[in-house]
Amino acid sequence: MYVTNPRLPKLRAKAVMMVRRGKSVRQVARYFGFNPSTISRWDKKMPRFGSYDIRSRSSRPYHHPKELSQEIVKRIVTLRKETHGRCAEVIHKYLINEGVKVSLSSVKRTLDRKGLIKRRSIWKRYHKFLERPKVFNPGDLIQLDTIHLMKNEKERIYVYTLIDLHSRWAYAKACRRINCANSIQFVKEARDQFPFNFRCLQSDHGPEFSELFTERVRITHRHSRVRRPNDNAHLERFNRTLADELLRNLPPDVNAINQELPRYLNYYNKKRLHMGINFQTPVQMLA
Repeated sequence: MYVTNPRLPKLRAKAVMMVRRGKSVRQVARYFGFNPSTISRWDKKMPRFGSYDIRSRSSRPYHHPKELSQEIVKRIVTLRKETHGRCAEVIHKYLINEGVKVSLSSVKRTLDRKGLIKRRSIWKRYHKFLERPKVFNPGDLIQLDTIHLMKNEKERIYVYTLIDLHSRWAYAKACRRINCANSIQFVKEARDQFPFNFRCLQSDHGPEFSELFTERVRITHRHSRVRRPNDNAHLERFNRTLADELLRNLPPDVNAINQELPRYLNYYNKKRLHMGINFQTPVQMLA
């Protein structure tokens, strides 16, 4: 049976130190009640200058008779890279189409061992879902989100976006990084620009809208449901409009985007007709 006694690693080190201080292997073996050959093996495991403990080796087998071949493992890793990080289910289907017999659980296990699966952070806290408020007036529900733009292969910039569900009044700002502090600052700047007060904020579960943001923003904040993009549908549509009409025509540079955003937002809020509010502008909805 594999030893799980938590005190045994320290006991092994203590036994070996007794041997190295002059005691014979047999004397130490009789003292601790182990076979002399066991004490000798412990002595070989301990480093030359001693150790605080001698830990037990894992009982996990080195190989399994039904383990995947190295060719299949390499193919799984290659498909993960060729498909730009697609999920295990997609990779499994590719393998099946290629005539490779492998289970979905084996694909997931292989990706996990190779460090190709992003694990959920142990620090991420559960978000309680508040009841979605009914929208009757401007500011009753404000939707928040961020747009990620690739500056190069390793660097991104971000565009915070915000829209009022009732009037469709929108605001946006580009920044080099996203975090709780920048999210709160963005909301404060938006409140100064909007002609009404905010009563409830809604965002997705991004790290920039964490529980810390909820605690410090000093406005009622709710998270949208997981994998329910329709909860933020109005803002997702604004993000697409912003990308089509402005961001695609600008370089991925924070200063360049922020220089053009005031002009575009003035057009969006005061001149652009919106089908969702009966071909009115946001400023007309506030009149």
